[in-house]
Amino acid sequence: MSLSDLDVQEGELRLIPGFDDEVAETLRRLKASSLDPRPRLVDTTMLFAPRSGGVKRYLMSKKSWLEENRPGVAHSLVVPGARHEAGADGIIKLQATKLPFGDGYRWPTSVKRWGAWVASMKPALIEAGDPYTPGQGALEAGQRAGCPVVGFCHSDPAGLAALHFGEWAKKPVERRWARLFSQFDRVVSPSKFIAERLIEAGVDNIVIRPLGVEIDTFRPDRRDRDWLLKRLGLGADARLLCFAGRPAKEKNIDVLIEAVQKLGAPYYLVLVGAGTGMPPEDRVIALPYEKDPKAVARIIASCDAFVHANDKEPFGLIVLEAMACGRPVVGVNSGGVAETVND
Repeated sequence: MSLSDLDVQEGELRLIPGFDDEVAETLRRLKASSLDPRPRLVDTTMLFAPRSGGVKRYLMSKKSWLEENRPGVAHSLVVPGARHEAGADGIIKLQATKLPFGDGYRWPTSVKRWGAWVASMKPALIEAGDPYTPGQGALEAGQRAGCPVVGFCHSDPAGLAALHFGEWAKKPVERRWARLFSQFDRVVSPSKFIAERLIEAGVDNIVIRPLGVEIDTFRPDRRDRDWLLKRLGLGADARLLCFAGRPAKEKNIDVLIEAVQKLGAPYYLVLVGAGTGMPPEDRVIALPYEKDPKAVARIIASCDAFVHANDKEPFGLIVLEAMACGRPVVGVNSGGVAETVND
């Protein structure tokens, strides 16, 4: 029997004999968590993958802060995974299909089932971090559980549709985006840029809340220039420009490559994660994705400057993190980056 055979009633997931062990164990853990008398905040999004960036760091930092500072609040994070798994850390992974060329991201297929899983945890508040299946499932879970649902707008899907498919795709996606976000009890935007895009699409009830930075992780004393130069095989006269992020089209990595090649010696572009699968380029050094934020901070702090070329970045948490590392930032005068790099 598969998950599609679940009988969902009043927001509960009933365990039917015949499920495999991982589904049964996940259900058992969720049932146990629902007995916790504390009010529960549930975050859910598909923008959470093994090589994710800012959204994942925001959610993990939030979880850590709540555990340390708000012991009276229970927190769970529901995200896609390769299999059903409920960890003791409060992170629940639900099986979802891996997207081709999606850099590890997964796409859940059933809004109803996703909503049922979330509702089974008896949330007091739900925060949806995307406009896709988890975001839609969050709205359904809110109706089942009788709790408010907040939508945090981490991206501009209409802008991404135009970039990847052409301008013809922008308006249909924008209308769908607006319909979904208009249903949330409150919409949170990380920047004025995204708030203005939401208003243009017809969404109101918006509050702007820029993200913060973990200053215990991203700090100037992470700098170790000699270590990085040795790792890269470069001399002391090298000037290092850094970018850390996903190898996505909207990041405009080609602009950064063209810029460093125009600068020439002694400048090098250090790409952390963003150079994955890229052919070799003159004056460009590609480093693998770093899972540990402290490792990312060490690399950024050890470079001479941080560069960012996405002109439609919703916020750009990595820019704030580079500043916290004591590095000057060169960014575009557009999008969320312009609200942080404003000097």
